[in-house]
Amino acid sequence: MRIVERQTLSREGVNIHEYQGKALFREEGVAVQEGVHCTTVDQAMEAYDSLESKVVAVKSQIHAGGRGKGNLYCPDTGNLQMEGGVKIASSRDEVETYSKNILGNILVTKQSGPDGKMVNNLYIEAGCEIAHEYYLALLVDREKDAILVMASTEGGVDIEEVAETTPQAIHKAWTDSSGKLPMGADSAMADSLGLTGSSKDSFKEMLGRLVSMFVSRDCSMVEINPLVRTEDGAMIALDSKISFDDNASFRHPWRAEMRDMSEEEEVEIRANKSGLSYVKLDGNIGCLVNGAGLAMASMDVIKLYGGEPANFLDIGGGANKESITTAFGIILEDQNVEGILVNIFGGIIRCDMVARSIIDASREVGLSVPLVVRFSGTNHEEGRNVLEESSLEVTTVSTLADGAEAIVAATVGVDA
Repeated sequence: MRIVERQTLSREGVNIHEYQGKALFREEGVAVQEGVHCTTVDQAMEAYDSLESKVVAVKSQIHAGGRGKGNLYCPDTGNLQMEGGVKIASSRDEVETYSKNILGNILVTKQSGPDGKMVNNLYIEAGCEIAHEYYLALLVDREKDAILVMASTEGGVDIEEVAETTPQAIHKAWTDSSGKLPMGADSAMADSLGLTGSSKDSFKEMLGRLVSMFVSRDCSMVEINPLVRTEDGAMIALDSKISFDDNASFRHPWRAEMRDMSEEEEVEIRANKSGLSYVKLDGNIGCLVNGAGLAMASMDVIKLYGGEPANFLDIGGGANKESITTAFGIILEDQNVEGILVNIFGGIIRCDMVARSIIDASREVGLSVPLVVRFSGTNHEEGRNVLEESSLEVTTVSTLADGAEAIVAATVGVDA
């Protein structure tokens, strides 16, 4: 697992709510419980009346995991409103109470950050008789150029905890080059989970549909926690956490309707409009990098040298003076930023062009913090010369390690 958790980088992919993911599951033939999306308490009451279930789950909808173990706070007073963002209600009165305590309040979870997220959406879902809870996820494994399927009998808990304490409880399989599971892989995984009879058949069918959906809809992650086996042996997705590859959005115009702008930072939306991929983090070292992988590596190395990245920022391969100026401005809007590391690998983008853009951008935004620049690739020597011959106060380095060490030293005032 990377030092900088990928889970925090929401703009690496397009995220949707659980209720939206459940709707996609229904379209794909993946079994889910009946449920209703609500934005008001009155709608929640109507939803309870419409569902033929005496017991329902009242689920807060935010783009962060760990909702059930989170806490809800009043945005005005900061007082604790209720523990848990997912509640089981067995009466109309309980639905009303839970809905009032959830909607319009701030839910803080392990994945939301300390500021939490305002809850504007609810999902009222019919209950079911649960015999066992499992974990199931599909991810992109870039090292193997394949889809990784992970499953565990330890559902309903943090998978990171399972991976650390009982790694043998996590079972894995990979698709082949055509994006399909090898023959027998679904059956083997069902066996590893101890599934038999109709439950095994149900799981295999669900897994096949999920793999097909993952490919056809250009997903970057599908996570079901928990996946449940009911008392009658059916396998049902009781959760839905889906992210899509942002680079494939042009193939899926329907995604635009599913985007909840209230879940995104204003600065991230503005960056995205300028062709930048930006996510604010909690550190003090701003990062300006081309390429998501290189950006992750840059943040990792900053951490290794004792620093804390203030952002994930990928300017992409088609960056120009305007987008680089925008990137500098966005980084410097963060009052926590005490230094900036620029790490550019020249390919289509030329390092000398980036150097001139950095100089122009620095003058325009009024750069007043230490700046360290590392160039590699196309015209990297020319780029370094442009910077070194300018009046800009900048430190140029040859390697990422040197760059991280230099910017950490410059921001803490001591040798790294």
